[in-house]
Amino acid sequence: MNALIIRNGRIIDPANQRDEVGDLAIIDGRIADPSKIRNSKSEMDEIDASNLIVCPGLIDLHVHLREPGFGWKETIETGARAAAAGGFTTIVCMPNTSPVADSPGTIGWITDRAAEIACVNVLPTGAISKDLMGEELAPIGSLKQAGVVAITDDGRCVQNNELMRRAVEYARMVGVPVLDHCQDYNLVGNGVVHEGYWSTLLGLPGWPSAGEEAVVMRNVLLAELCDHHVHCQHLSAAGSVRILREARARGVKVSGEACPHHIALTDDAIQNFDTNCKMNPPLRAKEDVAALLEGIADGTISILCSDHAPHAQFEKEVEFDAAPFGIVGLETELGLFFDILVHKNRTIELPQLVEMFTVNPARLLQIEAGTLSVGRAADITLIDPELEWTVDARQFQSMSRNTPFDGWKLKGRAVRTIVGGKTVWKL
Repeated sequence: MNALIIRNGRIIDPANQRDEVGDLAIIDGRIADPSKIRNSKSEMDEIDASNLIVCPGLIDLHVHLREPGFGWKETIETGARAAAAGGFTTIVCMPNTSPVADSPGTIGWITDRAAEIACVNVLPTGAISKDLMGEELAPIGSLKQAGVVAITDDGRCVQNNELMRRAVEYARMVGVPVLDHCQDYNLVGNGVVHEGYWSTLLGLPGWPSAGEEAVVMRNVLLAELCDHHVHCQHLSAAGSVRILREARARGVKVSGEACPHHIALTDDAIQNFDTNCKMNPPLRAKEDVAALLEGIADGTISILCSDHAPHAQFEKEVEFDAAPFGIVGLETELGLFFDILVHKNRTIELPQLVEMFTVNPARLLQIEAGTLSVGRAADITLIDPELEWTVDARQFQSMSRNTPFDGWKLKGRAVRTIVGGKTVWKL
């Protein structure tokens, strides 16, 4: 019997409404009753978690691992290491790879590769449409059988509302949620930054908030029509929060997520044409940031994630218009959310932060994770809530360094990541 006991930590397990200082026992890679260890004569390992938070292994619902096809940006192995360094035991990878993850064969390759080399749990999503073109549905039933936990065309957005309706109906039939990148191409056009003061001053094409809000509204209507869950990815606009709040109050099966860059920065960060501040959706105005914080505080936005989007240095070292969208986030997101939401703004308390990283994404995906219930896999994150640290992109486990947060001083960090009872990363 392999036994481990984590002693004296503040155990926060929102799935079981648990928040107390105590011990957590692990036997053969699963959460166990501490009495079984106390009564055992076997030798055991111990971890002193005094002054640390002990919580279910964190889940990141929105990660780009780039494999297959773009191994110079990131690989499944390096992305998994970055996740472990950020405190994440489970990550959900997006399908905009090459080839696109729109067939059981590609899903099988991703799951086999992850099982071989990833140090954390890697769960694949499948594409909504073939080759992410928004013209013909991917084989959703076959993708589900191959092991996807959701379907999404992330990176792109299905513009054909009738096709999207059929996707939601098929997803309901096979029992997977639909995740949607909310972007109306006609409204957004060639926009690269938030349409407002800075886009006008800098002469950059504007990306209006309505380009996101229109599709959020579309998704609310389809979720209601089809009676199935549609999740809106990386929300950035105040109007999106307002639409989502009203729909959830009516009981519509719709939810949303927030990324750290959309609350840590506003569009004034682009004034020096730093391509590491080029996101999709873009950084928006301070009024949008305030609305996102309010949505997080009142539960309208129920999930936090990174939208980890690695790019090689040479890809970002071009004119702003020509640079790819996105930044890395797995190794900075917990610190940013902790620092902004818990310490500085006091937007939420610790248990709600843990809930948004654990049980909420687990329930959306209908997976056995995000809890410290006895018998479940011992995926655990230890967090030092008072640890002050400085982001150093040179030390990232990710292959890419495209971050606007290099040099930022943050408070709160994961110090140990445990997957299946084994430590996969330790500060």
